[in-house]
Amino acid sequence: MTPITKLNALGDRIPASFTALALRIFPAAVFLQSGRTKVEAFSIKDSTYFLFEHEYALPLIPHELAAVLATLAEHILPALMIIGLFTRLSALGLLVMTATIQIFVYPNAWITHGLWASALIALIAMGPGRISVDHKLGLDHA
Repeated sequence: MTPITKLNALGDRIPASFTALALRIFPAAVFLQSGRTKVEAFSIKDSTYFLFEHEYALPLIPHELAAVLATLAEHILPALMIIGLFTRLSALGLLVMTATIQIFVYPNAWITHGLWASALIALIAMGPGRISVDHKLGLDHA
């Protein structure tokens, strides 16, 4: 057995549920941290509305609505992903947010957004794994 074959065999022993857990937690943490910067206690900061009006301005969506929707999504979807509830749907929502940020806000940040998208696409494709509420409730075949 060659060293590469041995290394590959070791990689094959990593449980898919461990991989799925990491794919859920780390991208979720990025979005959750971003969401936390947008609020103070239970209110959206004035600075958040300012950012959505001037820096994060999106076409077709009023900045006030975009600020509220993004702030809610950055709290709810990551929390659901971390516990593994409605994981594929949550990952899809964050993937749409990632694409929106990439296309309309920070088009030069494609490497960072590509990393987030890769993890989110993997979750959509493979599911949340056994260490998830989805699995416990029978909501996913993982």
